[in-house]
Amino acid sequence: MKNLIKKLTVMTIALTVCITALSLSCKVAAADCNSDLYVGGFPFGIRIYTEGLVVVELSAVNTRSGSSSPAEEAGILPGDIIKEINGRKINSSEEFTGAVENSSEPVKLLIERNGETKVIIITPALSSEDGKYRTGMWLRDSTAGIGTVTFIVPETGEFCGLGHGICDGKSGELLPLVKGIVSEVQISGVAKGMPGTPGELKGYFCKKDSGIIMKNTEHGVYGIFDSIPTNKGEKLSVGKREQLHTGKASVVCTIDGKSPQTFSIEITGLGNDKNSSNFEITVTDDALIEKTGGIVQGMSGSPIIQDGALVGAVTHVMVSDPMRGYGIYIDKMLELTQ
Repeated sequence: MKNLIKKLTVMTIALTVCITALSLSCKVAAADCNSDLYVGGFPFGIRIYTEGLVVVELSAVNTRSGSSSPAEEAGILPGDIIKEINGRKINSSEEFTGAVENSSEPVKLLIERNGETKVIIITPALSSEDGKYRTGMWLRDSTAGIGTVTFIVPETGEFCGLGHGICDGKSGELLPLVKGIVSEVQISGVAKGMPGTPGELKGYFCKKDSGIIMKNTEHGVYGIFDSIPTNKGEKLSVGKREQLHTGKASVVCTIDGKSPQTFSIEITGLGNDKNSSNFEITVTDDALIEKTGGIVQGMSGSPIIQDGALVGAVTHVMVSDPMRGYGIYIDKMLELTQ
């Protein structure tokens, strides 16, 4: 997903997608205290199928008497999630289109907005372009993109990646998850970041599916691999928040093929209080700057290591300066296991 929101000073950096988070098992919670985790740093492909239909955009329907937008007139807003149509659950845009295109009757929609549900009645308009009834909505039922794995739990194959949620590119809302598939990915190139223009890793999905996504949250995407990937990194302990300090650190990411590499960064600022999610980072490695310009889309989830411990993951880039960005504390990625 290349959903770039121009004029923002900070942006999330998952490639092609901006998805709600998985509560990992109690085994992961144990790892938070005592166990080591495999470091990720390699890319993974995500295919997400939503629970309900996300309203991406409203549009006009051209009719013989002029243009109208039945959805807008009924009070539908971008970001709404359509859960039911005429009392029937719905998860594909094809189902929705089939239910309205040959009927002039009003339809009853159950929608979710800001965590609350409500019923909206909408009357489709007859399109003069194709002779079918339309509601004037662009709907999303799936999305796909590439991110980076942060860690893997050795005993279970459960993993965490991205460090932020996958969101709809127009509304900015987290995509509600009904099913998610993980695929292997090959990085094929880099569009170098420049001030004001975020770069991105370019890649393609391999044919082999390698796991499932279980949940999508603001702190990351969580799932389980069919088997532990061979390009995993070393086992490291989990760094406690109070151990993190400004100064030298490293980031593990893949900027070519499938093999992770380690690059130098500086942690330049810590969160203001114990509940902060993020800390500030600056890329200092000449090789990474030469190749990518700094932090680019697709690096989201890249593990951050300091003093031999896994302390966080890359999440955001400063659009005005791609060598600067933010990481998320590792405890924020693990707290959903409680």
